[in-house]
Amino acid sequence: MPTVVGTACTLIGLMDIVFPRLRHSRVHALAELLPGAVSSLAAAASIVVGLLLLMLAHGLKRRKRRAWVAAVALLPVGAAAQLLYRHSVIGMVLSLVLMGVLIRYRAEFAALPDPRSRWMALANFVVMGAVSVTVGLLIVRSHPDAIEGSPSLSEQLEHVLWGLFGFEGPVDYRHGADYTVGYSLGALGLLTVATTAYLAFRPEHPAARLTPGDEERLRELLAAHGRRDSLGHFALRRDKAVVFSPSGKAAVCYRVVSGVMLASGDPVGDVEAWPGAIACFMEEARAHSWTPAVMGCSETGGEVWTRETGLDALELGDEAIVDVADFTLSGRAMRNVRQMVKRIERAGYQTRVRRAADLGPEELEAIRRAAADWRGTDTERGFSMALGRIGDPADGDAVIATAHKAAGEGAEEGPYGDLKAVLHFVPWGADGMSLELMRRDRSADPGMNELLIVAALQAAPELGVERVSLNFAMFRSALARGEKLGAGPVLRGWRALLVFLSRWFQIESLYKFNAKFQPRWEPRFVVFRNTRDLPRIGLAAMQAEGFVSLALPRLLRRGPRPEPRPCAHRQLADGRGLQQVA
Repeated sequence: MPTVVGTACTLIGLMDIVFPRLRHSRVHALAELLPGAVSSLAAAASIVVGLLLLMLAHGLKRRKRRAWVAAVALLPVGAAAQLLYRHSVIGMVLSLVLMGVLIRYRAEFAALPDPRSRWMALANFVVMGAVSVTVGLLIVRSHPDAIEGSPSLSEQLEHVLWGLFGFEGPVDYRHGADYTVGYSLGALGLLTVATTAYLAFRPEHPAARLTPGDEERLRELLAAHGRRDSLGHFALRRDKAVVFSPSGKAAVCYRVVSGVMLASGDPVGDVEAWPGAIACFMEEARAHSWTPAVMGCSETGGEVWTRETGLDALELGDEAIVDVADFTLSGRAMRNVRQMVKRIERAGYQTRVRRAADLGPEELEAIRRAAADWRGTDTERGFSMALGRIGDPADGDAVIATAHKAAGEGAEEGPYGDLKAVLHFVPWGADGMSLELMRRDRSADPGMNELLIVAALQAAPELGVERVSLNFAMFRSALARGEKLGAGPVLRGWRALLVFLSRWFQIESLYKFNAKFQPRWEPRFVVFRNTRDLPRIGLAAMQAEGFVSLALPRLLRRGPRPEPRPCAHRQLADGRGLQQVA
């Protein structure tokens, strides 16, 4: 029903804006007896209500309570405008029927608001300003028989701009049409100002962040159960929200992006308590009418999600995992890596692999600044497999691998001394680590990442590390099977498309880079409600990972949040992206 109501609201909004004014009807004859100002005000009300209904249609489809309240208040005004200005009994009846349907099914429109920021006011001003100018030009031209002379396009545009501020422009009309045009343009300007002011001064719903209490509880769960999922530590990103199971023994961390409630990895904590955390996650999604989705869960996680929620799962790609005991540079398969590492070492590069807690504050700060400076994009990327910070005191168990090369005689050292590349690993239980970030100086020799991964794997036994998770390779199985002898035309075509997309997204390059280290591959899945949600989920995931940006930057100031509680309603902010081969 909400989808049908939202579509009907769109149609009635368009009808209020563009439906022609009937000239030959009994209602028209009766309306002519009313003062001219009534018709002009009705014209302005029809346009404003139509635009507002178009803006509310999407909220009604998502069952938003505030959209329902606004639509119920606007439809009677639109119905009156249809009768007094359009002279359309049918338009009036349709508006009232839709209002009756909204009242009849009011219980279905109970979704809570989305996260919001006052930057929306600026976005509204720009969009509504452009819409008002466009609609204003249509209004100016909607009375061709009443226009005196032949005003140029620039004069019409000037008339619109003056009219939006409530002043008369250079275009003159006959037969009282100037009142209708003037009221309509003034109403558009008032609508732009009113909606912008509302968005600017309404109470802000701050984007959710992990509170210290959230983080402490998650760290306790990871200490007990963190070995199970290599992505568990990424739940500690502080721009995620979290819901806990009623028992407090499991949690799901998520972010809300464009109406998609996007979880990442498996739930944190005891597997037996996962159903309770998943139920709270789904309850939160229903309360806000968000689309639930999970990115990068394991096979076990996917089975629990689909069993408990009825959602579906699709293989997304594979995670490369190297067992330290089996890793060696010997053999034909490792020849390329071996030769590259030896060549770089002969060039004078040295490596250091240490726990973050063993580095001094000055060195940590230099590494942080270097990693930010060497970033290849304007914004940080990452969400499901990125932590978003280096050297935090709470992450002392993280492992940092660095490559160094002293400057030659007569050469000046760079801004970060002899530092040339950085790899950052986060803990994976007590005996594993997951690659979180790879950055290198662009002036350094190629192969820095291979050098540091090999160094980290060779130093792993001294650090007590038995398993190392490397990058995630999207659609790896399709790439691998599509290049084999005997692959069918569909599989070859799919692989060709992925190779083509690799020009912009590191799909094939990440797969080939990971494959150099002869890892074992663990599949990861995306969990979704239905197939038609996949494009929306894909767009939301790309926004979360930092590949696509559809919003203005958020204000840094955020309001206070209450202490967390199981199944508490929370929202989330923005994010970073997939790991990249620098």
